[in-house]
Amino acid sequence: MKAETGHIIFGSNFRFRQLREVFPELLTSFLQESDQMPEEKEILSMFIEINMMDIRANRKPEGYNRKGRMRLIFPIGRKEMYIAGNSSSTEVVRITEKLSKLLQKKGIKNTIQWDVFARNLQ
Repeated sequence: MKAETGHIIFGSNFRFRQLREVFPELLTSFLQESDQMPEEKEILSMFIEINMMDIRANRKPEGYNRKGRMRLIFPIGRKEMYIAGNSSSTEVVRITEKLSKLLQKKGIKNTIQWDVFARNLQ
């Protein structure tokens, strides 16, 4: 299966502060799996801390929205996050499934949807 976007949809009772314990591992895993890990540990620490400031305040985090192969986005006004690739690929599917399982293992219920934007344009 290939997809351009993999959406991880959180339950209606989800609060962003629930990501406190899992977010550093979630972001690190995303960056490793997408071959976008910064060379310097300080840069990774900065990305994590910027997001954690929002998570601790129960606000939507930034994610990883930088120019690159893939992005990890937390869209405004929705209880979800999605992985977006430059094109349809099996990597988007693999990474989305891995992050979803990591969240579930930490007790954060979620479901996955594929290519939501493409369906909405039809």
